[in-house]
Amino acid sequence: MAEKAVAVAAEKAVAAAEELPKTIVRRVVKEQLSQLSREGEISVLREALLALSESSRIFIHYLSATANDICRESKRQTINAEDVFKALEEIEFAEFVEPLRASLEGKVKVADLNKGRGVVVAVMARLKRTGHDFRQKNAGKKSGSRKVKETKKGKEDTQMENGDDGKHPENNDDKDDYPNNE
Repeated sequence: MAEKAVAVAAEKAVAAAEELPKTIVRRVVKEQLSQLSREGEISVLREALLALSESSRIFIHYLSATANDICRESKRQTINAEDVFKALEEIEFAEFVEPLRASLEGKVKVADLNKGRGVVVAVMARLKRTGHDFRQKNAGKKSGSRKVKETKKGKEDTQMENGDDGKHPENNDDKDDYPNNE
């Protein structure tokens, strides 16, 4: 008795896993009907949505099985878009190939752009982290130009304390500051 209940529960779980999400099916159906209808929104009964969902699921299974056969005939283990296009032609839905191909190319371009943008975002984040790490690492240190300025200032202060302004007549082009020994 318990084994039968487990088997029924497992069967229901598999069926639920294969079911298409009802909200997505409803959204797709309503969008398509609103594009085709000039009279406004059309209501769809629950049974009609269930029938559309189930027929879509069966179509997906049939198309994927056919694409899988084409893939295996080519001695590959991964189904690609060309396998799906050939499968559509084989099950006599060739009119869907070109619109699907165009849609797929558009999505691939968008994905490539997003991938590129993702790289830029990652690089910018890395640069920001590196700058932050650099600032933290060197927070107590003084920059090179600041050190030079402080060193020069320190020498000038020392020279002034010793009564030397750091200027010597032989190195000075300004002859008015020092008397000439002529």
